[in-house]
Amino acid sequence: MLMIGLTGGIGSGKSEVSKRLAAKGAVVIDADKIAREVVEPGTVGLARVSAVFGDGVLRADGSLDREKLGSVVFADSEKLAALNAIVHPLVGERVAELRSQAADDAIVVYDVPLLAENNLASMYDAVIVVDAADEVRIRRLAEHRGMAESDAKARIAAQASREDRLAVADIVVPNEGSLDELDERVAEVWNDLLSRSARG
Repeated sequence: MLMIGLTGGIGSGKSEVSKRLAAKGAVVIDADKIAREVVEPGTVGLARVSAVFGDGVLRADGSLDREKLGSVVFADSEKLAALNAIVHPLVGERVAELRSQAADDAIVVYDVPLLAENNLASMYDAVIVVDAADEVRIRRLAEHRGMAESDAKARIAAQASREDRLAVADIVVPNEGSLDELDERVAEVWNDLLSRSARG
């Protein structure tokens, strides 16, 4: 089993690369998506969150109000630690479950936004970094997410620098061009991963 870390700053196009790798046969494990799943209505995770933070963090329909919870935890490091203590083990269990279901010769791609920030590169056989210049990312965030330029710049500034991210890369996917160019680069990357997997 080949364990690949996939990362890239906000607006780099990491999810486009993730989708393309999944289409080629990679088993993609998206930590952010799992973090949302483990606190959906009816889950143990949501029950624990409401027990610790109160029903004020729930919407009328019983789902988690992420914005409200965010405003509570990001202003208080102890509350953030309490939330992480609930969510992280549940995410870890789900990741282990997904990994155990993958074939022995699978190429497992972990979609990890904060890989560079949390010094996680050593956990993987190889790290793929999706890279684009800050101005390209700012323009994309405005066009695709309707984000104000100041917000986009603040989000980018809060993440690892481009240099720090590239420093942990084994494979770089430049993504400043067309989707066709991205398809070509992902095809090259997939062939690289297949040969790494074969060398085992």
